[in-house]
Amino acid sequence: MAIVSKAVPIPELVSVKRALLSVFDKTGLVDFARALSDRGVELVSTGGSYKTLKDAGREVLDISEVTGFPEIMDGRVKTLHPMVHGGLLSIRDDQDHQAAMREHDIAGIDLFCGNLYPFEDVVASNADYATGIENIDIGGPAMTRAAAKNHAYVTVVTDPADYDAVIAELDANEGKSPIALRKKLALKAFARTAAYDAAVSNWMAEQLDEATPAHRAVGGALAEVMRYGENPHQTAGFYKTGEKRSGVATASQLQGKTLSYNNINDTDAAFELVSEFDPDRTSAVAIIKHANPCGVAEGASLKQAYENALRCDPVSAFGGIVALNQVLDAEAAEEIVKVFTEVIIAPDADDAAREIIASKKNLRLLVTGGLANARASGLFVKSVAGGLLVQSRDNGVIDDLDLKIVTRRAPSEQELADLKFAFRVAKHVKSNAIVYARDGATVGVGAGQMSRVDSARIAARKALDATEAAGLSEPLTKGCVVASDAFFPFADGLLSAAEAGATAVIQPGGSMRDDDVIAAADEAGLAMVMTGMRHFRH
Repeated sequence: MAIVSKAVPIPELVSVKRALLSVFDKTGLVDFARALSDRGVELVSTGGSYKTLKDAGREVLDISEVTGFPEIMDGRVKTLHPMVHGGLLSIRDDQDHQAAMREHDIAGIDLFCGNLYPFEDVVASNADYATGIENIDIGGPAMTRAAAKNHAYVTVVTDPADYDAVIAELDANEGKSPIALRKKLALKAFARTAAYDAAVSNWMAEQLDEATPAHRAVGGALAEVMRYGENPHQTAGFYKTGEKRSGVATASQLQGKTLSYNNINDTDAAFELVSEFDPDRTSAVAIIKHANPCGVAEGASLKQAYENALRCDPVSAFGGIVALNQVLDAEAAEEIVKVFTEVIIAPDADDAAREIIASKKNLRLLVTGGLANARASGLFVKSVAGGLLVQSRDNGVIDDLDLKIVTRRAPSEQELADLKFAFRVAKHVKSNAIVYARDGATVGVGAGQMSRVDSARIAARKALDATEAAGLSEPLTKGCVVASDAFFPFADGLLSAAEAGATAVIQPGGSMRDDDVIAAADEAGLAMVMTGMRHFRH
């Protein structure tokens, strides 16, 4: 395939004499148009933008006066015309292009200002298929891409936040747009149309139940440029995808320092975990460190839940993230601020709690307005060398599973409640994951080990440390239950849990040696439940 080449010198400065304004979001439009007009720029506009400018008393040409063709088909066709795209795409220093412009009486467009139909917002509101399709912008992206491609001569403006900067550059350069500005805005324009197309294609894939489309695009809007990434030598930015599901990306930060890369990663892990607990049924708190829970608990109040979660691993909780499933109250806030904490995230915080948190000026307080829907569909994306791994979100919930008792002894009512609690937590622990729990609280967590038996031993060791810290006479694991995120390949991990004091086990099952593991559980007098669902987390 031949590569198209039309190399021409790129001018440093380009006079802006004619502008096309076609926006959905009309924030700042009138003032921007006034500023351009006051600087001698001729204005052309379309549809609602034209009406807004005329109503504001601006002198402006309707696009139909330029094309000689009326807007038709309910506005679907109005700017897809050579008089528009010729004006945007013509190479001003190319003699053939200039001859074509003279022959067809095409006037150049030096600045294009446009933003797109709010497709992402429309589909996020659960609009039906036909409404979603109707809100796919065609003319807007076409003009945006044309202007961005021809940024050697055209200034493309896609964000109202850039209006003042554009006017300032024109004033600084006697009505001319500098190449540095044009390149920067062209990049922004291409990024916007790419993210827009990603939103459309991903929505259509979801609508058509196409899990692995031939091409997968991922897009987002920059929310924050970070000081650094996971480590100081790495650059990082936080991008929002437009998904309306409650979480760290939709939260409002009420106080505290700017969130770091690691803060956002850990806060997301904390909130996803605590959102597994129904706020109408129980108070729940999760304390997270390095994306793993170091303590999770339910309670009659948030204070009680926090105290029980903290008891599991008070050492690791230092500098951690605290997530709550209910409105943060003063009683819980008073306990949380006693331990150095990086971030608190909750659906909301009452006035008394906010006042208490305010005494710690660096402590970040985020409110989300609700919990994340643990059953919601969605995508999880991970980069690998030369590619992307894309999978559906792990939205399996223990309450929806068909639990099977596979041992001679069935779990007691309290054991079953604790088993469900422990498995709920294990879903959010890095694999290999082992969680010991008793009375609605974790008492030991083993995370991220290469063998399951090592995770079981580490969780037991953590529990002994917590026992000593609490000044208790017997291990917290005595009479506990144990959850595993995946099957026990051998009986050794199970027996290690039994040695720690566990009396009941919950695991997915599915090993070739399930019968051996069940027999070992029976011999040890353990009750065992299998869920049929694995929760690996890497």
